[in-house]
Amino acid sequence: MHNLRELKIWNKAIDLAVDVYKATSNFPNDERFGLTSQLRRAAVSIPSNIAEGAGRNSNKEFCNFLGIANGSSYEVQTQLVISNKLSLLNTDLLNGLLQQIEELQKMNYAFQQMLNKPSQI
Repeated sequence: MHNLRELKIWNKAIDLAVDVYKATSNFPNDERFGLTSQLRRAAVSIPSNIAEGAGRNSNKEFCNFLGIANGSSYEVQTQLVISNKLSLLNTDLLNGLLQQIEELQKMNYAFQQMLNKPSQI
């Protein structure tokens, strides 16, 4: 098991989720059960799956949950682009969030690679 609070990837995923909540706070009320809900749930799914994986008994299980978290990051990415194309999200905010997601995806990939390396012990 991993110390969750010390995992940089988990902390960055938490920051992304908070930023997605802030970005969607001004979406119209008629989107409350549409894009707002979808975006928020997918964004929260990222750190949640990292946390669940960190609590598992093997690196293989952890990697599986990191894969799920990565899938959620692509879901958030897609929904943010759609939000921008619908003029619900300005381009500057979109670009900042997409940058966070890209960094998180790279970290996720590198972390999975590290977890899959055979132990040197």
